[in-house]
Amino acid sequence: MHSPSGMDLAGLIGLLVAVPAVAYLGQSGRRHTGAARRAHLLLAAGGAIATGAALAGLVTALITGHHDVPGHTRALATAVAVGMGIGTLTLLAGTVALPGAASSPAAAVRHLLDGLVIAAAVWFVGWVLISRPTRILGDATPNRCLAILLPALLMVLALGLTAVLTLHAHRPRRHTVRVAAGVTVVAAGANVLAIGICRENEGFTLASGLLLTAGLTLVAWAVRAADRPVEVSGDVLERGAAYVVMPMVAMIVALGYHLARGGAMDVLGYLGVSVVGLALVARQYLALGDVRRYTMRLRQSEAHFRELAHTDPLTGLANRRGLQEALRDEPSKAALIGIDMDGFKSVNDLRGHDVGDAVLAEVGARLRRNLLAGDVAARLGGDEFAVLMRGDTDEAVLAAHRLLAVLGEPYEVDGGSIFLSASLGVAATGELLHDADLALRYAKQRGKNRVESYQHEYDELLRRRGILTGELRHAIDRNQLHLVFQPVVALPSMRPLGGEALLRWTHPELGRVAPVEFIPVAEESGLINRIGAWVLEQACKQLAEWLANGHDIWLSVNLSPKELHNSDYAAQVADVLAEYGVPPQRLVLEVTEHAVATDMEELVRRLAELRETGVRIALDDFGAGYSSLTQLRTLPVDILKIDHALVAEPESRTGTAAPLVDVVVRLGHRLGLEVLAEGIGTPAQREVVEEAGCRLGQGSLFGWGVPAEHFESRLLSSRPSGARPLPQPRRKSSSDAPARSQVVRLGPGMRQVRALLPSDPDFATAARDQNMGSVDSGREMGQG
Repeated sequence: MHSPSGMDLAGLIGLLVAVPAVAYLGQSGRRHTGAARRAHLLLAAGGAIATGAALAGLVTALITGHHDVPGHTRALATAVAVGMGIGTLTLLAGTVALPGAASSPAAAVRHLLDGLVIAAAVWFVGWVLISRPTRILGDATPNRCLAILLPALLMVLALGLTAVLTLHAHRPRRHTVRVAAGVTVVAAGANVLAIGICRENEGFTLASGLLLTAGLTLVAWAVRAADRPVEVSGDVLERGAAYVVMPMVAMIVALGYHLARGGAMDVLGYLGVSVVGLALVARQYLALGDVRRYTMRLRQSEAHFRELAHTDPLTGLANRRGLQEALRDEPSKAALIGIDMDGFKSVNDLRGHDVGDAVLAEVGARLRRNLLAGDVAARLGGDEFAVLMRGDTDEAVLAAHRLLAVLGEPYEVDGGSIFLSASLGVAATGELLHDADLALRYAKQRGKNRVESYQHEYDELLRRRGILTGELRHAIDRNQLHLVFQPVVALPSMRPLGGEALLRWTHPELGRVAPVEFIPVAEESGLINRIGAWVLEQACKQLAEWLANGHDIWLSVNLSPKELHNSDYAAQVADVLAEYGVPPQRLVLEVTEHAVATDMEELVRRLAELRETGVRIALDDFGAGYSSLTQLRTLPVDILKIDHALVAEPESRTGTAAPLVDVVVRLGHRLGLEVLAEGIGTPAQREVVEEAGCRLGQGSLFGWGVPAEHFESRLLSSRPSGARPLPQPRRKSSSDAPARSQVVRLGPGMRQVRALLPSDPDFATAARDQNMGSVDSGREMGQG
């Protein structure tokens, strides 16, 4: 039995110190899952195999003394080299399997091949240095113990892999690099141990134990610090390729030096060159496969992004860019249908954007189901769509009417029905997108839920609208706006009781611009609030002047829905009234019936705020919209203005002229409202209104809108001189005359409207003129 020396025992103890590091790697593997678990268990297994092989070899060499038996030393060195080589390979596999070392198995293979190229270059340079004629190690060259070749190969492979991971591992890469460096140290320890056994050198034995322990400890420490997420920082192919160029340069320089010194190639030299060549070929093969895959992926991504760039993600239809591309490739005979959903904004406001998106998706599905071969449907943005089709104008109009019916069907969304209409514009010549959009715009302006075909004069109208928008911004500053006043008279005397302030615009170049033309422009451009404030101020200023001159008069001003929904409009009205000292009851603000259909709750709140200032509210154009009886009872209004369309209504089948006027008058009186008939243009219309019991009238029969001085002249001429006799009845009452309505005062704040038959003694008196002089009187304005 061989007696071990101190160095041998120190090496053995050093190897035993590596056992706790191996144990920690095993515990770490059991604690993790997935890729980290596999990697840590491989590292633990590799460390255990390498440590076990080293311990077994060292103990065998120390106890049995095989170095005294010829051939046994090399056999033991070979066994230790093979065992530790297997352990080192397992450690390398665990290193490559670490999270962050490689993004995929293919990337791991690339890392190994790159490491093999570097290792072969290092091997070749090392062979040049230790072989003849250089022999840098001199007599210490281990050329008579071939057992050290395997650990030497693994050592340079671990060194090459460490270099590759230093360049390519994902961040934080320092932990992965430390693991690879620890494996390299373990491989170096295996190589030193094999050399020590072969050369029977106790110093090598001690060094191998220390290196093995240091390497495994470094691996365990790096694994413990690596329990954090890694940051994937791009594909490995996107980084530099100097790690391939530098080894080749080193090999070429070493080979040139070796041949220049008279050296010759042997098996080990050819081995290094062959490994580099095969590794480069394999690496190139993988690179070509990667290039093919990346090229295919790039083409797919390009096609995907091209599709995304030309497709609306919500509906799956083409987007504006896709439609424009289709327009560039359009056939010679093509038409475009522009589509806009009417009232869609209220769906988003009331039901939410999720429901709105579901409605838009259903619109896209309906368009897609009604396309013919070759047609292109697109969503241009929001609730605006378009259909490009083959055909002329007539065919496009027919298709548009079909789409109008399809899009007007109820939308069953989220357990409820949503009813929407659509406006469509058709263009078949010229610039299709522009012309269809223009036709669509006029379809919405002319009532919506209709199809409008492009006309050439639309361009002129659009140009004029642009000019009006620009000029209207400066109309107030340039004193181009002015007010005219149309009288409101008492019936049947036709004595003026009030007036309506009407806005007029006279442009030095455009001439007189009709309100029906510039008021929509003002509302669309946002100028209506400024213009409305100017009208209110001018009207109150003129009314204050008339009241100061002793005229018993009231004045009405038209109110835009946009002004009404201004949160501080009531305060603005109160400030203007206070500035000019106008009694609030002398001002009447008129809101059109069309404004009722926007937001009933908001409208009632705004009108109530205005009435709190003391002004009166008139519902204008009643009968031209869709006001229901419930809305009429809810609205805080004082005056009901009958639309001129009802006043001018032709005779019905019963032979009675304008039957709805009588109905509206009776309805207004029943609700405690004063009724004013506007648009009276003929004596026959006046007679019908009077017979219905209406006490206020307005229209061309009593005068058009005139400047303030002309209006005041009429007020002066209509002033009664002394006692004004009651007018005589227009005709005697007869038993077959139609019934009249009469307001009966029951007490302060109490009144009742009753029907007055021809047989009633008061029938003839009721036909006479009633005192309608001032809006201050509740008896006269229905405000008892």
